[in-house]
Amino acid sequence: MTLQSGVRYSIVIPVFNEEAVIPMLLLRLDALMERLDGPAETIFVDDGSRDCSGIVLQAKARHDPRYRYIGLSRNFGHQVAITAGMEAASGEAVVVMDADLQDPPEVVEQMIAQWKDGYDVVYARRLSREGESTFKRASAKLFYRLLGHLSSVPIPADVGDFRLMDRKVLDAFRTMPEQDRFVRGMVAWLGFRQTEVAFHRLPRAAGETKYPLWKMIRLAAHGALSFSDTPLRVAIWAGLAVSGMALLYGLYVIGLWITASHLVAGWSSTVVIVSFLCGMNMLMTGIMGLYVGRIHAEVKRRPLYVVGTRVGFERTTVAPVATDDRPGSLRNVG
Repeated sequence: MTLQSGVRYSIVIPVFNEEAVIPMLLLRLDALMERLDGPAETIFVDDGSRDCSGIVLQAKARHDPRYRYIGLSRNFGHQVAITAGMEAASGEAVVVMDADLQDPPEVVEQMIAQWKDGYDVVYARRLSREGESTFKRASAKLFYRLLGHLSSVPIPADVGDFRLMDRKVLDAFRTMPEQDRFVRGMVAWLGFRQTEVAFHRLPRAAGETKYPLWKMIRLAAHGALSFSDTPLRVAIWAGLAVSGMALLYGLYVIGLWITASHLVAGWSSTVVIVSFLCGMNMLMTGIMGLYVGRIHAEVKRRPLYVVGTRVGFERTTVAPVATDDRPGSLRNVG
């Protein structure tokens, strides 16, 4: 099997300990790429897997010229793995999807249809989340709602990282150098013409989820801190509220002293007030510390990730074809 000159579609898939689902995934990807109307490549980014995922995917990349493999030197995280694959993609349209088949590969064809209609970003919105617990669905709903209220840019609800991006969007994305990545927020910030395709999210085909509750909380914190100064504003208003309550309490005590009212001698109220103020102070300091910590991570200028292995890229591919059959679209050729 030989690739034609140029790659039209790139599919980027981060992988972490997914050996149980990889055989099914490869079968469906083979079928998908056969149906596409142009040359396609699939780039697997192994984010430090400890199972046999890397062995299977490297073998596939060696024997099938449509597949590429990037093995990171350690686990850098899902968002960084996505970025590594996107930076290696050479297609005119780049699709990001997870390996667990909860993102059905067949939805990619619907995304491509919207892309051909002139949209630059096509994201997949989940209509349902089968196979997940009530708590998981409730926490996910809360996550998207809070993120939507906190973020300074509109981030679509019930949308993960499953999306298609045009090459010009990807080129703009690659100019964003931040270390703490929140890909869906970064793409939303870029703008361009965006639309959605809706799908029913299926249960995980095999294996275990890679996003437990604590990782969801961490992702929510990344999103809130990267695209909003609301936490800092909350700290300011909370500080003003506490100061206001302290002033009112002080006036109340002065009033009791002026009227010679009996003041109950005791330490309980003092302990409660001091504890409350100390807790608020620690909370506000922690919020500011998170922002300072992110600044510290940025100024170190470490590489975002380190690649340990690359397979399939030695087969030279020319630059993406410059033609674009989408009505009204323009593309620079350089």
